[in-house]
Amino acid sequence: MSAKNTQPVVLAKVPLSTPWQTLDPFLFCMHHNDQYPAGNEKMGPAASLEGRQIGQDFSNKDGWSMYHGEEVPGFPRHPHRGFETITIARNGFIDHADSLGATARFGQGDVQWMTAGNGVVHSETFPLVNRDKPNPTELFQVWLNLPRANKKEDAYFTMFWHEQIPNKTVTDAAGKRSEISVVAGVLDELTPLTPPPSSWAARDDSDVAVWTLKMEAGAEWSVPPAHPESTRIIYFFEGDACTVGGESIPARHAVQVRADAACVIQNGDTPGEFLILQGRPIGEPVVKQGPFVMNTPGEIRQTMLDYHHTGFGGWPWDQDSPVHPADEGRFAIHADGRRETPTS
Repeated sequence: MSAKNTQPVVLAKVPLSTPWQTLDPFLFCMHHNDQYPAGNEKMGPAASLEGRQIGQDFSNKDGWSMYHGEEVPGFPRHPHRGFETITIARNGFIDHADSLGATARFGQGDVQWMTAGNGVVHSETFPLVNRDKPNPTELFQVWLNLPRANKKEDAYFTMFWHEQIPNKTVTDAAGKRSEISVVAGVLDELTPLTPPPSSWAARDDSDVAVWTLKMEAGAEWSVPPAHPESTRIIYFFEGDACTVGGESIPARHAVQVRADAACVIQNGDTPGEFLILQGRPIGEPVVKQGPFVMNTPGEIRQTMLDYHHTGFGGWPWDQDSPVHPADEGRFAIHADGRRETPTS
């Protein structure tokens, strides 16, 4: 009979930095939460941009940033290779365009899962569609690594419309509620939507989970055990305090916990929100250079040469950060011309 694992449930806890700390198989996690004002006729802020370093504005001045956008906030065209982006658009909208000719508008709880694979160029803009009221915009962008065998796959994206994403509300013994949304990873009776086929998350043994959790004040919920080889981080990003695995956690902390043990989260005196990332490590060398993630320095050099010579397919749009009309609904047009909407 094997010895019982006496390792504590909480392995580490650190204040949230920018970007958030991650572990293999994840590479990067960024939380954007911008309180944008009303929009103008170009769907940019109807406010002065004076005092901002336009093109490189991460100031959070007045509660929002333009990022690399000049008229509309966001990230004009830029390349990726060798990993995936999981973009959870919690509030506001994101307009996507890419070098394959695909485009989309998504938001209000939708998720875009994009496999960069062998290379893609895309833009992500945050159109401020409301001209008579503020445009709060909140999203997570999570980078999930690709195994060496899948880094040369063709690029494309999958849409998870919020109406289709599995979720449930659970009530604890005291009648306090917790809401869980499942982007990836089976949770009890909830089976997630299918990730892209070349994703590490598409493998049955990857144990990848991406869950968001919203808890009432004083609510309690137990994260179920997972594979013993997996890594698991609980990001406590909204609320005053909580306990995780019996340990007190201050506001805005990342908590690494054992994945193979049930882990009780007890929320504090105000509503709390959490992001949970979990997965078995890929366990391969990681070499990163900006938006490129490969296994060796030589592959990074080759990627730079490829991008210089091919542009990963070029750019079929007449501007670096295309936006759709303000009254356009949520939709996606894929590289093969297929149009998709939340009701299709």
